[in-house]
Amino acid sequence: MTKGFLIRFKSSDQGRLGILLIDNFEAKTIELPWKDNCPNVSCISTGRYECEYRFSKKYKGHYHIKDVPNRTWILTHNGVWAGDVEKGYKTHSAGCILIGKYHGKYQDQDAVLVSRATLRRLVDFMNKEPFELEVKDVG
Repeated sequence: MTKGFLIRFKSSDQGRLGILLIDNFEAKTIELPWKDNCPNVSCISTGRYECEYRFSKKYKGHYHIKDVPNRTWILTHNGVWAGDVEKGYKTHSAGCILIGKYHGKYQDQDAVLVSRATLRRLVDFMNKEPFELEVKDVG
């Protein structure tokens, strides 16, 4: 099985930034800040997870990150923000990993940009095949 890495390098109330690397594929990521792996308000814990392709009307083709402890339906999907809503920031995540081509600011908040196209690129690159994801924190 192909192995990928999610390397997180910056965290703030505006979101947790990282980079997704799978062979020659690279994408930027944003997740919710760490809040003890609590459902709907926290990014997932570090570890190794199997990712499986799935399709939904809402996100089209995307990946389901399976067997996350104490969590369900963690996805890698499109979106812009993953901020702490309790501190007034916007979010498109309920614990999922949002991917994009770039990190940047959108409406004065940390964001990933060019998300839908990057998600399609991930699905095409992986040819809808499953992969193992290792999530690491470096900052």
